[in-house]
Amino acid sequence: MILSPKYLAFMKCQAKVEVLEGTTYAGKTTVGVVKFLFKVAESHQRAHIMAGNDLGTLEKNVITKDFGLLDVFGSLLIYYPSGGCGITMPHLRYKAPGGDKIIYVLGYDNKARWKKALGGQYGCVYIDEANIADMDFVREVAIRYDYMMMTLNPDDPKLAIYKEYINRCRPLPKWEKQTPPELLKQLDGAPVPGWVHWYFTFDDNSSLTPQKREQLLTGTAPGTKLWKNKIKGLRGRSTGLVFNLDEKKNLIKAADLLQDMKDGKVKFMQVSAGVDTSYSQKTPDTFAFTFSGITTDRRKITLAAQVYSNQDRAVPIAPSDIPPLLITFLEKHRTLWGLFARTVYIDNADSATITECQKYKRQNGSVYDFVPAWKKTQIIDRINLQAGWMAHGDFLLVQEYCQPEIEELNSYSWNEDKDNKPEDGNDHTINADQYSWLPYKDKIGSVIVK
Repeated sequence: MILSPKYLAFMKCQAKVEVLEGTTYAGKTTVGVVKFLFKVAESHQRAHIMAGNDLGTLEKNVITKDFGLLDVFGSLLIYYPSGGCGITMPHLRYKAPGGDKIIYVLGYDNKARWKKALGGQYGCVYIDEANIADMDFVREVAIRYDYMMMTLNPDDPKLAIYKEYINRCRPLPKWEKQTPPELLKQLDGAPVPGWVHWYFTFDDNSSLTPQKREQLLTGTAPGTKLWKNKIKGLRGRSTGLVFNLDEKKNLIKAADLLQDMKDGKVKFMQVSAGVDTSYSQKTPDTFAFTFSGITTDRRKITLAAQVYSNQDRAVPIAPSDIPPLLITFLEKHRTLWGLFARTVYIDNADSATITECQKYKRQNGSVYDFVPAWKKTQIIDRINLQAGWMAHGDFLLVQEYCQPEIEELNSYSWNEDKDNKPEDGNDHTINADQYSWLPYKDKIGSVIVK
C-alpha cells in the first residue's frame, strides 16, 4: 500500500477522535481501517466496535473487498459473520501482539441488535459513513470509547452529526490550507482538544489510476449536487434541492465585480435591501439582511447577506435592536460598493420590526425608507422566476459576502411530505433577497418571457 504524505501524517497522528471527510475514491476507508486495526492492537481493552449502515455494506466496503481488512491482515484476522467461539454476534477476532482482540461488527440500521452490544466500555470505535449513521447509536457509542474514527462523504450540512461531532474537530495546522475554505468555515463548533479533522481528495489516493479518475470526472455532471459532494468533496444536499447553484454561472468574486464597475462594464439601475426575521431562541433560525442590485443588462446581483441568530444567546436580540444593526450593514455596503439602497423591504408579517425601524427613522432621522415587503407573488412563482434567472446566469451572488445565502441555496429543499411545497427552513436569506427584488422583477432576466 503506497501512502501519500498526508496519509503518512494521518497514520502517525495521535488523537482521541479522527474524522476523515472528502471526495469519493480518496482512500479514506481503505487507509482508515488499517490505522483503526493498529489502534486496536495498541489498546489495553479487549472489546472494540466497527459499525456501518448494515453488515452487508461493511463486508463489501471494509472487510472482504480488495485491500480490505482480510486482504491486508491475512491470518491475523478471522471474521465470524454469524458469531462463533462463544460470541453470538458478528465479530472479527484479531490476533494482536498483546493478545486476541474482539471487534464487534454492527449495523446501525439494526437498533435492537446494537442496543444489545452497547453494554460496557470499548477501546476503539470505527463508524463508516457517519453522515448516514443513526444518531442514537452515535450518541450512545460516543460515551464508550478510548479512540474513535469516523469516515464520511460530505452531505447535508444541517445534519446533526456535523453540529454535535464533526464541526467540533479541527485540521492540523500543517494541513489546514488543503481543506477548502468553505468547509473550514463550517468547522465552527466549540473545538475539543484531540479531535482532528482530515480532508482527503483524489490527489491523496496514490493507487487511483488516471483512467479511473477520468471516469469519475466524466461520469458526473458538473454543477450537480453529486458533483459537489463526491467530486469536489464539499457539503450540500444531494437530492430534493429547490435551486441548482452553479458556481461558474452564479458566483462572482468581489474584486472582479469592483473592477468591472470601475471599468464601466457593470452599471446598476436599481439597488435595494431585504430583511427577514426569526427571533426564536429554540431553533437555529436566523434573521437575515441582504443588499442587492439590478444591472443595466438585467442581471440581479446579491452583493451581501448577513445573518444573526438568537439560539444560545444569553441576551436575545429584540426588534428594537434591529435598526442600528441594519443601518450598520447598509452603510458598510454603501461604502464598499458605492451604491445606495434607499428602500429596505422588511417581511410584512413582522409588524414589530417594521414599527421599530420606522420609529428609529422618526426619532433619529435616516436616509433609508423601511417598508413592508411586497409579497403578492406566490412562493412557487418566486422560485420559478429565480430558478430561471439562475439557469441563464442572470442571478449572481458575491462569493465573499454572501456565504449565508450560498449555504441556504445548497440546502433549501422540497418538503418530503408535500413535494409541491418547499420546506419551511433554510430560507431566511433567500426570503430576504426575494423581498429586495420582488418589486422590480420585471427588470430582471436577459430572457424575457412573454
